[in-house]
Amino acid sequence: MANAAARLEPPHPIRSHEELRHQAALRLVAANPDRTYMGEVPAVLLAIPVLEIELNRDGSVRDIRVLRRPGQAVDTIELAMAAVRKAAPYGDVSRLPRPWKFNEVFLFNNERRFKPRTLD
Repeated sequence: MANAAARLEPPHPIRSHEELRHQAALRLVAANPDRTYMGEVPAVLLAIPVLEIELNRDGSVRDIRVLRRPGQAVDTIELAMAAVRKAAPYGDVSRLPRPWKFNEVFLFNNERRFKPRTLD
């Protein structure tokens, strides 16, 4: 089976940080169909890691910082980071004001599948 990221459409042009964040969330889901869910968020979540993603001008990932570590299921941090890398690039951000960063909250359910908070 082909790599899911290889099937991703090229990113759309980015005109604002809000568009960047929304497009990134959509790409996270598209690139990681086996690791995401799109329905209602469960009342009790397994883990909620929060990442800050810094991009290079071409939308590739420059750095990922953990802003919030979950108290349990700490492995979800690595799952979220891998998902971010798999969904890159996120589009040319060179026309946006710096810093070229966005935050994403990963809502992990008990099956270790996530939903980006941006899409909730």
